[in-house]
Amino acid sequence: MNSMNGMSRRRLLKNLGALGVLGQREALIDLRVAAAEPTGGAEGPRVLALIGDRYHNSDYIRVSLNKLFQELNLRVDYTINYDEISGGLLRNYRLLVCLRDGMIWPNGYLEPNDYDYSRELENSREWPKEEFQPWITEEQGKAIRDFVAAGNGLYALHNSSNISLYSKAFREVMGGAYIGHPPLRPFRVRVASRNHGITQGIEDCRVDDGQDFVTCERDPKSIILWSEKVEGHA
Repeated sequence: MNSMNGMSRRRLLKNLGALGVLGQREALIDLRVAAAEPTGGAEGPRVLALIGDRYHNSDYIRVSLNKLFQELNLRVDYTINYDEISGGLLRNYRLLVCLRDGMIWPNGYLEPNDYDYSRELENSREWPKEEFQPWITEEQGKAIRDFVAAGNGLYALHNSSNISLYSKAFREVMGGAYIGHPPLRPFRVRVASRNHGITQGIEDCRVDDGQDFVTCERDPKSIILWSEKVEGHA
């Protein structure tokens, strides 16, 4: 990510701590405070990161998040086991980080990103049809909603809003759902609320990444950051 005027994801996450929105309620927790508070025992873990899907390899996600959480001196447990997310598991944590979509592919798939070479296989018709299923259950969505309502944090990154399409309770927490995204391109992040605790010291910046589009199902006054197209790019 390119940064301008001193903004970075590290700075944003430090300010963010953990932001959970349930209806009109906000729970703001400083990550370092959360790390110091005993949850699940004095030596228990503090952050759970659910990462990786067909289109987003868990390895590079972990490499990047490790740098961040080491800088913040926070213990983090990584998992790709979406089926283990539950109220019982989340009781051991203060923050849930999520960077994955809502889809699984029980019949498998030829390759991660639908590369052209898969269409050139001589026996391509013999492969099972690629069909996705949502992984999240409504019980899991409610567990995440209850986790946030109890004052813990959800830091939903990148394409995690796709999960909202498959769980009403998760969508209530997110305040919207995934629509789609254009090709990789520069876009601008604009601070919409400069008086909010999360945005203190944050300035507008340009990002080179995938700009996911989401619906907004909250009062627009609750939005603290906007992303918008940079002129000259499709």
